[in-house]
Amino acid sequence: MSRAEGQTKLSVVPLTLPRANRIIEGWHRHHGPLPGGFAWWAIAAVTDAGDVVGVALAGRPTNRNNDDGQTVEVQRVATMGHPNACSVLYGACARAAQAIGAARIITYTLESEAGSSLRAVGWTREADGIQSWWTHAGSRTPAVDREHMAERKVRWAKHFREPIKVIDLQLEPLDGAML
Repeated sequence: MSRAEGQTKLSVVPLTLPRANRIIEGWHRHHGPLPGGFAWWAIAAVTDAGDVVGVALAGRPTNRNNDDGQTVEVQRVATMGHPNACSVLYGACARAAQAIGAARIITYTLESEAGSSLRAVGWTREADGIQSWWTHAGSRTPAVDREHMAERKVRWAKHFREPIKVIDLQLEPLDGAML
């Protein structure tokens, strides 16, 4: 993807979960911070001057129907509206997921959102009309704007390979030692 004349180059850097959550709390339109234990990594899109213009969190899929041990979910993306920030973050998350051996990466948008940033980095619509499965009060992933929970979602994905059937082998202790 080439930059248009005058656009600022963006780089991706790792971020701590607490710092990413503070940014999400201030910038995300309808979700609050992600509780600990869900995110595997947090990244930021930064300008050459070091200004953070977007963040993303990725980890274990929150919907257990997608939790096959080989799928990564981008759980939050929040930006200041900087051009290409979302695409840079989704692209970096996909490359990281592929590098750790994931079979696919997924994320969800509201049906009212176009998904342009996802299409720009090679993601495809995988399912439409998904009703949010986590709608009760006291949600573990608190929503700032609960009205969005009623809107149906679109699941986007990028596939890297077919899932591999993984067999857990029971390991025998060596020399009587516990493993």
